[in-house]
Amino acid sequence: MLGSALVTYQDPLAYLIGLEGMALLDSWAGRHDRAFVEARLAEVRRLLDDKQLQGVGVDVETVSADVSYRQQASGYDAGGGGGLFALDEPIITQWVEGRKAGDALDAACGTGRFAGLLAARGHAVVGVDGSPDMLERARLRVPDADFRLGSLDALPVADASADVVTCGLALVHVAELAPVFAEFARVMRPGGDLLISDIHPELTRLGSGIKGLGPNGERHLAPTFPHPLGSYLRAALDAGFEVRGCEEPGATWGGPVPDATSAPGDWVDWPWSLMAYSPEVSRAVSDRPSLVLWHFRKPAA
Repeated sequence: MLGSALVTYQDPLAYLIGLEGMALLDSWAGRHDRAFVEARLAEVRRLLDDKQLQGVGVDVETVSADVSYRQQASGYDAGGGGGLFALDEPIITQWVEGRKAGDALDAACGTGRFAGLLAARGHAVVGVDGSPDMLERARLRVPDADFRLGSLDALPVADASADVVTCGLALVHVAELAPVFAEFARVMRPGGDLLISDIHPELTRLGSGIKGLGPNGERHLAPTFPHPLGSYLRAALDAGFEVRGCEEPGATWGGPVPDATSAPGDWVDWPWSLMAYSPEVSRAVSDRPSLVLWHFRKPAA
């Protein structure tokens, strides 16, 4: 710890050894043969002896998600969320298609990705986000929507004012889900749909995160909380929602794992460049889901 800020130590050697450990646990559970296990143990020894991986760990300060997204705003859409947008948008679109046009809220709207999807289908859209920079982009993207600065646990929206609420890739930054789901229930009309896309806990444990650099080059990381799937369920059920659907689309890992490289790359490219450093084990553990998508409904009165 440094003052009141959490400082994480990120070491590429530790990450790669962690991947090897995951693969070895999979082997213990019956997924791989002797040759694979022996190859993993040999690679662990190689990694421990690799001089390029020694003493190159870095301290990273955890800052608020809004601070982290400030640097992400300009290139957020162009990056496609590391392939995650292509996973969640078809599913969210399918769920939205089943509703007639009404009043919609895009909570933690970012650059207006889901707001645009809703507006294109005739919904009157309000978007809320904690990042002024993201809201600036959202207003350009969906000029007819009403975008407001606010937080997920205190939405600047009237009670029972939304027929549809969407929330994309944001709950991973929230420590406690219950207050957020209570807000979703407050602003939603009876019979309304809540559509959530979030980073799967499997992917958060494998290094997915929003990072950036401070004014003096200090490394920043947005807070990340790998919520078990049961945590979403408990928060939603306690808020009075019913479950209508759940999907766990497969891994993208920032794209296909490339061939092996001879260097771990720069911090800004971790962990994806590290996966290229040991491609065999990366492929072996890359079948985890990347996202969890939930369709909840508030029962009709």
